[in-house]
Amino acid sequence: MWFVLGVVVMGVFSFFDYRKLYYLAFPLLLVAIISLVLVLIPGVGVTVGGARRWINLGPIGFQPSELAKFAIILYLSSWFLHKERQRFVPFLLLLSFIIGLIMIQPDLGTSVIIFLLFVSIYFFSGENLLHLMLFSPFAFGAALLLIFTSPYRLKRLTAYLNPEVDPGGIGYHIRQITISLASGGLLGRGLSSSRQKYQYLPEAHTDSIFAIIGEEIGFLGSLLLIFLYGFLLFLIFKVIINAKDRFGKLLAGSIWCLLAWQMIVNLAAMVSLVPLTGVPLPFISYGGSSLLILFSLMGIVISIARR
Repeated sequence: MWFVLGVVVMGVFSFFDYRKLYYLAFPLLLVAIISLVLVLIPGVGVTVGGARRWINLGPIGFQPSELAKFAIILYLSSWFLHKERQRFVPFLLLLSFIIGLIMIQPDLGTSVIIFLLFVSIYFFSGENLLHLMLFSPFAFGAALLLIFTSPYRLKRLTAYLNPEVDPGGIGYHIRQITISLASGGLLGRGLSSSRQKYQYLPEAHTDSIFAIIGEEIGFLGSLLLIFLYGFLLFLIFKVIINAKDRFGKLLAGSIWCLLAWQMIVNLAAMVSLVPLTGVPLPFISYGGSSLLILFSLMGIVISIARR
């Protein structure tokens, strides 16, 4: 259902003049912020696994943080369209406000992606990088503070550094991911032949889907999937280079960054290069909100390419 709806929305955006999105940037950001606040209200937001990240809309659930990614891409691309001075402080305030709302849910993985998206768009816009360098120590300190003030996040970090410290507890997830990938070998067990997805591997259909892919189609199949992601990013990069105006370049560049960061963070977590953060694998992890937003962004890229 979400796939079909996503393809339809992608088609609509591909024929819509992307330059008119400039006028929707601020209203959409307001809608995204309001939805991030609404999800925190008991009775409106739905709590799953100890986190309040969804709004129940009758038969479907909607994740406001996914809308926030879309809104941030539009708003910052519009904001940095014209060169202005003295913008770094408002930029930091907006970043802190949105990440603060998402951390209350709590959702560290999405907060990391939003932070990387903000920084990447700032870099793409050609603003003064000295500001980012001076800000880096404070961002690192804030990340450490968030980790050490939350027992659960601290345990996640401990499990990342040493999965054997609690193999039946906090280290269980990463151990099961390792077993899945190792069981796939070179060619995999075969499609639909995974054993780990039967109640062994947590989040097998969402954040940990790549481990099941590795188990079923093996190392070579996993490389093919990564190649396809790389090819998609290459095509979007060509759109960035050939875009006729600054707004198109900023939009396509921001979308490129979102896809690249989500792919890198998810895959890095699967092979223990970074701690598990709960970031979905683009287009593959289960989740209607994420799929719909990604297809919408692809429609915008197509619109830029067509012009």
